[in-house]
Amino acid sequence: MSAPYASDPARARGRRWPEEEFSFRSAFQRDRDRIIHASAFRRLKHKTQVFVEHEGDYYRTRLTHSIEVAQVARTIAGALGLNDCLTEAVALAHDLGHPPFGHTGEDALQSLMEPFGGFDHNAQAIKIVTRLECHYADFDGLNLTWEALEGIAKHNGPVTGDLPYALAEYDAEHDLELSTHASAEAQVAALSDDIAYNNHDLHDGLRAGLFDEADICHLPMIGPAFAEVDAMHPGLETMRRRHEGLRRVFGAMVSDVVATSRDLLEQSGAQSVDDIRHLGRPVIRFSDALWSDLQQIRSFLFNNMYRAPSVMEKREEVTCIVNDLFPLFLSKPDLLPAEWRRNVDARDEVALARSVSDYISGMTDRFALQEHTRLIG
Repeated sequence: MSAPYASDPARARGRRWPEEEFSFRSAFQRDRDRIIHASAFRRLKHKTQVFVEHEGDYYRTRLTHSIEVAQVARTIAGALGLNDCLTEAVALAHDLGHPPFGHTGEDALQSLMEPFGGFDHNAQAIKIVTRLECHYADFDGLNLTWEALEGIAKHNGPVTGDLPYALAEYDAEHDLELSTHASAEAQVAALSDDIAYNNHDLHDGLRAGLFDEADICHLPMIGPAFAEVDAMHPGLETMRRRHEGLRRVFGAMVSDVVATSRDLLEQSGAQSVDDIRHLGRPVIRFSDALWSDLQQIRSFLFNNMYRAPSVMEKREEVTCIVNDLFPLFLSKPDLLPAEWRRNVDARDEVALARSVSDYISGMTDRFALQEHTRLIG
C-alpha cells in the first residue's frame, strides 16, 4: 500500500516533450527502462568504482555498483510505501555522469575544466539524459519525467549557490526547483548509494589484500557481526566467514535506514510528495548512532583503501591519461570523431572545451587507455 507522500506516476508532472503513456507501464517504469537501455548505462560496465576496470574481474565497476544501489533502494522504498520504480530509476541513473577512472577522473576533469565552467558528475548525468543520448526521433536525451530528473539532480539534497553549468543550462529551460529537497524516493536512492559502496568497498578491499578481517574487526558493526558468525559457525572457512559477516553489516545499515526513516516520515506529518520537498530537511536518514559508526568505517576505508599506496599509484597514472587527452583534443579537434566535431565551432573555445569534456567523460576506462596509447603512446 502506497504512503500518502509517495510519488504517484498517475500524477507525475509529465515530460518536457509530451508523449502518450502506455497502459501496461507506468511513467516511472518507462523512465527506468530508458535508463537501462541507454548507451551511457552500458558503458558503466567498464568504468572504475575504486579499482580500474581491468585490474580484476571480481571488483565492482560503476555498473555493478549501480545495480547494487538499485537493489537496496527498491527494498527500502517498498518497506516505506514509496514508489519503487521511481526510486530504482534514480538509483540506476545516479552515476551516469561519472567519467573514466572514477573520482580520480572527475578530479582531473574538474581541474582542466575550471576555466570553462568546471565539471560535476551529477550535472553531467542530467546533460546525458537530456541531451547527449541521441536515439529518439522526437527529442534529444531520454525525455524522462520531471520527477526522475529532479531525483537525479538533487538526490543528495538541494542544489544552491553557483550551479554547475550543465545543470544551470537545463534548469533555465525546465525548472527542477533545485532549492528544495527531492522526493522521498530520490532521498532513498542517495542513502542506498552510501549503503552499497560502504558494504562493497569492504568486500573489494579484502579481496585486494589491502587489509584483512583482523584489521576491521575493531570497527563498530563489523566486529559484532563477525563475532556472531563465529559463534554460529565456528571454524567457517575464510570466504564464507567474510560473506556472512559483511552481509550482517549490510543488513544492519538497511534496517537502520528503514526504522529511522519510518519514524521521521511519521513525525513529519507529510501528506503529499510536495510536503516532503518543502519540509526543509531530509526524511530518509541513518540514526545518529549508526551514522557515527559509519563515519569510523569510512575513515578506515579512506586511509586503508582509497589512499592505499597501490591505489594512489594507479590514481597518478590515470590522472596523466586525462591530463594528456584533454589538451590534445582541445588543440587538435580534428582528432575528435566526426559526430563530435560537427556539433561545435572550434573557434568557440568554451564550447569546444565542453564538447571535449563530454567526449572524454563518456569514455570507458579501457577506451581512454586505448586512445591514449593510439594518440600519444
